[in-house]
Amino acid sequence: MPSPDQEINPGPFSYGRHLLKALLPSKTWNNRVVELARKAKNLGKDDPRKVVHSLKVALALTLVSLFYYFKPLYNGFGVNAIWAVLTVVFVLEFSVGATLGKGLNRMLATLLAAALGIGAHNLAVLFGKTGEPILLSFFVFVVGASVTFLRFLPEMKVKYDFGLMVFILTFCLISILSYREELLIMALQRLLTIVVGSCAAIFVSIFIFPVWIGEDLHNLVAVNLEKLGTFLEGFGAEYFSEPQEGVSIQEKPFLRRYKSVLTSQESEENMASLATWEPRHGRFRFRHPWKQYRKVGDLTRECAYKIEALNSYLNSKNQTSFEIRSRIQEPCTMISLATGKALKDLASAMQEMVQSSSVDSHISNSKIAAENLKALIKSGLWEGVELVETIPATAVVSLLLDLVVCAEKIAEVVHQLASLAHFKSNMTAERSQSIGRSTIQPTSNIDPRENHVINIVE
Repeated sequence: MPSPDQEINPGPFSYGRHLLKALLPSKTWNNRVVELARKAKNLGKDDPRKVVHSLKVALALTLVSLFYYFKPLYNGFGVNAIWAVLTVVFVLEFSVGATLGKGLNRMLATLLAAALGIGAHNLAVLFGKTGEPILLSFFVFVVGASVTFLRFLPEMKVKYDFGLMVFILTFCLISILSYREELLIMALQRLLTIVVGSCAAIFVSIFIFPVWIGEDLHNLVAVNLEKLGTFLEGFGAEYFSEPQEGVSIQEKPFLRRYKSVLTSQESEENMASLATWEPRHGRFRFRHPWKQYRKVGDLTRECAYKIEALNSYLNSKNQTSFEIRSRIQEPCTMISLATGKALKDLASAMQEMVQSSSVDSHISNSKIAAENLKALIKSGLWEGVELVETIPATAVVSLLLDLVVCAEKIAEVVHQLASLAHFKSNMTAERSQSIGRSTIQPTSNIDPRENHVINIVE
């Protein structure tokens, strides 16, 4: 037998076994594949529009690839036909607004950059073979520096950042390549293929199961308001009830749904910017006031931050005694209920795009309850109670009073939105609903007694 110090030759069979083991998928790799498939399945179930979007991208790529498959088209554009495929990849986004924004940016930027590149080439030619590359390099430097600086401006970055980037790329390509290649034909072919690719992407995005980013923004802002209203409606019962052992806030989802509102600013601003590119569709008119949704979203988040602070006092460790809390129970519960109803009515009115008539009454009730609470505090409510014990309850009172003011501001901004967007009044909405019901049930206006007589006769 070989000693432990001697090296054992594994032989060819052992090497083959190790190689086969390395090639076969390991258990960890199989688990990762299964986990990835499960996530993909859940993603498709949660939002089937993403599956449809994937098919739309594949369809658009297949259409523009015909420039290569059909010889007459390929002879007309040559290798530049690949720019149609690249344009679809860059331009076709999930929503119509994003696709239109990128498509129009790309076409306009390519046109302007091509014209400027041709002009720069014609000007540089006048300086001869020695001066031409020097002047072209100078133009590339000036355009690259100035347009890149423009990308830092907030007004340009929001809507035209992609177009500015394409402008730099196209100008540099045309001005540099013009030194060695035929310029006019190349620029024209590239421009036409980019226009074809952008139009194909826009056509597929609009006419095949379109996803309107403006509608998503509208629903998001309304749902955020509804989440805050749900919390406030349930806050009074939770705060003024006796703490129950073994029951945590995690078991009550309605007390945690508002947290998503705190992180929605970036998505709302991006959606509002993209929605401005969309044409009139569905219930949304041309030049719909998308900027107004930003104001509603900002006030909603301001209200959500106050609710976040209010939520911390639901923890029994931060609460005052039940006896002290019971002294302010009635007005505080009234404030939270009325404010919650106001926010939920605003959310419902936004969803249905009608002007709510009950919001003002809820706001009025919350303001009356707030005045009653202030009067109760001034009447010496905390006499005989140590100051330290009243601090949490005082903080809750202060936050509830701030929420009344915040809800009133939200109502004002939503009313402005309803006016600018021409929301229907309640009377108009109810009339249209009644017409719909009468169309479905033509005998609804018949007196019940007459209907009973008709049934007897039959």
